[in-house]
Amino acid sequence: MTLEIVCPAGTPAALRAAVKAGAHTIYCGFADETNARNFPGLNFGRAEMAEGIAFAHARGSKVLVAINTYPRAGAEHLWHAAIADAETAGADAVILADIGLLAFAAEHHPGLRRHLSVQAAAANSDIINFYADTFDVKRVVLPRVLSVPEIAAINAEIDVETEVFVFGGLCVMAEGRCSLSSYATGESPNMNGVCSPASHVKYSEEPDGLAARLGGYTIHKVGRDEPAPYPTLCKGCFTAGDKTSHTFEDPTSLNAEQLIPQLAKAGVTALKIEGRQRSRSYVAQVVRNFRAAVDAVAEGRPLPAGMLARLSEGQSGTTGAYKKTWR
Repeated sequence: MTLEIVCPAGTPAALRAAVKAGAHTIYCGFADETNARNFPGLNFGRAEMAEGIAFAHARGSKVLVAINTYPRAGAEHLWHAAIADAETAGADAVILADIGLLAFAAEHHPGLRRHLSVQAAAANSDIINFYADTFDVKRVVLPRVLSVPEIAAINAEIDVETEVFVFGGLCVMAEGRCSLSSYATGESPNMNGVCSPASHVKYSEEPDGLAARLGGYTIHKVGRDEPAPYPTLCKGCFTAGDKTSHTFEDPTSLNAEQLIPQLAKAGVTALKIEGRQRSRSYVAQVVRNFRAAVDAVAEGRPLPAGMLARLSEGQSGTTGAYKKTWR
């Protein structure tokens, strides 16, 4: 069986590029706070979503609509409407995190396939079986804290498809539990769909170099001739005692392409690529590379040589928690 490639699309152009590059499935969201990549200039209007889904279906690809933030009290109708609009547009599934939205979708849209978002942080078989039994969830996106043997153990105890991240930006927080960005900016990634919003980012020249700040908090200071990273709190440069360092050894991205055979043996159904805020060129290159890799595994051929290093953050990669070597 060929592993399914699930590719990001932050714009209609990126969706078309992903389909043409060979993505089996594309995930995207509406241009509002119902999805966790609610950035200006990204995402889909209702008509754009319907057109994108029709384009994908005509070429044999599927589309999943991410409605993966947690509703604000009193504004639940916005999320309910997004679920209904996704079904009307022809979505193959919706990706949900909030337990109330799962209950709403199961009751009011029983024919619409439901996937559990990584934002729900479902990391063991008991909770996954609960979601499956209670809300008829068909697939769970596993959080990025599990090793390959742990994923295999979970798959042995569930009758639900599993989807895992294999490439793109890393978050050091347990998905769905982050409060750092909201503490600094007042906008929650899990409710407003914005992590480190650009409106709260400021750079300033200082005597000892360039300072990068988020919500008034200094996240990085770099020398005058050094590149300044985007100030994201969880990836900031912290001082503890006499040591100053990043949470990661260096800015880096997840790249698990060499683990594809092991993930296939562990019973994984789909490989997810992160990056809805990235360009259509990035999307096309990553999809082509992973399509070649999964086709090779399905046909029993060796994996092709990796071509993704230059697309990684800091042009370096890590297997993250999959091998438990991630600091």
